[in-house]
Amino acid sequence: MEFNHISVLLNECLEGLNIKENGIYVDGTLGGAGHSSEILKKLSNEGRLIGIDQDTDALKAAKERLENYSNVTFVHSNFSSIENVLNNLNIDGVDGILMDLGVSSYQLDEGERGFSYMKDAPLDMRMNRDNDFSAYNVINEYSEEDLYRIIRDYGEEKFARRIASFIVENRQEKNIETTLELVEIIKSAIPAKARREGPHPAKRTFQAIRIEVNSELSILNKTIEDGVGKLNKGGRMAIITFHSLEDRIVKNKFRDLAVSCRCPKEFPVCVCGEKAKVKVISRKAIEPTKEEVDINPRSRSAKLRVIEKL
Repeated sequence: MEFNHISVLLNECLEGLNIKENGIYVDGTLGGAGHSSEILKKLSNEGRLIGIDQDTDALKAAKERLENYSNVTFVHSNFSSIENVLNNLNIDGVDGILMDLGVSSYQLDEGERGFSYMKDAPLDMRMNRDNDFSAYNVINEYSEEDLYRIIRDYGEEKFARRIASFIVENRQEKNIETTLELVEIIKSAIPAKARREGPHPAKRTFQAIRIEVNSELSILNKTIEDGVGKLNKGGRMAIITFHSLEDRIVKNKFRDLAVSCRCPKEFPVCVCGEKAKVKVISRKAIEPTKEEVDINPRSRSAKLRVIEKL
């Protein structure tokens, strides 16, 4: 299947990064290179792009799409290793970092990857298929309490307790092996009235399992810190999120890095010596236009936040 992913908030990302033609930029979630191809169009031959992705299918597709560019470096890694990646390339500072935290359309549509609750596939959900740990391990090996916690916290699913209980009850007869097996168990755990309202009944649980398999939330804070540490003065970081859990982490971390004093409010002068590391460019999250959502409904929940290194 062709690696196809419509770049979300493309123009807003390019504007947010404030690209310099001779700058060095990192796309930490390269995907099909939609954002990267537009960044490269704005760079001169002296400029450089580092494209990072943990999905080998994405890297293969990106290399094909960007084959005419000589100033791009491809790295098979997780964006959480951005500091090590840049150190290994002997790059001390960069002018911009972009991270698109969404699952690509390709990953959702490629049945065998197991991300979709609409297609039958082995329980997988690994973004990096070199990893051994998959959705199968979560569903068949986690305790009922851990399943409940993950589905509640990462999926914000109000029926998390029942879903976890039904999963454990069903796997006692035989291991749960496919996505549609899991979907049927989730449906049976959710009351009929709730199934008829709102999104697909398995949506939140699948999101939760995917986050757990790929450690999507636990790596965010340190990744942002490491990335900011590698930004040149005036360099920018732009992050696209697709659900409230991610956005909350990004918003709070950006705000924390922008704090210039941590003294109690009653202190007449600052004695902590804390200095802001960044300024927040987008006070409110930037969201897609109605026109973009009409063209690409999957962009509906996207939010973009941007900071600049001081």
